[in-house]
Amino acid sequence: MIDSRLNWNKSVSLLEKGLDTAELRRKVIANNIANVDTPHFKRTQVTFEAQLRRALDSEEYVKKNEVPARVTDERHIPFFKSLDYRETKARPVIDYLTTMRNDGNNVDVEHEMSLAVKNQLTYEFMTSQINHHFRIMNIVMRAP
Repeated sequence: MIDSRLNWNKSVSLLEKGLDTAELRRKVIANNIANVDTPHFKRTQVTFEAQLRRALDSEEYVKKNEVPARVTDERHIPFFKSLDYRETKARPVIDYLTTMRNDGNNVDVEHEMSLAVKNQLTYEFMTSQINHHFRIMNIVMRAP
């Protein structure tokens, strides 16, 4: 019972982080599209999924390879310490390495529009999943 509740909280927390990332990504894509004609403008992209995957993989690694260590002082360093998925944050990163046009701008409108559509679909999927979680919780709470 407790494990399923923890997994429920973790999945809702991950969905919430995903929604926040999708919102930031929408703002970044809109900014990129708005500056398509600005000379020397460099597009920005949002990185989040790789950091989240690294944090979740580190939890699994620690579970599989946990070595007992006696930590008697707070300054001691444990053998394996997993990254906390709750501390991962979406970060905007500027792409300085590419150039699309002679004026130094690297925004491709078609690529940005396809990213916007993909981001919108991802956002809608996550909202439907979080709604599903809360519908189930509502059903459970109403059960006699």
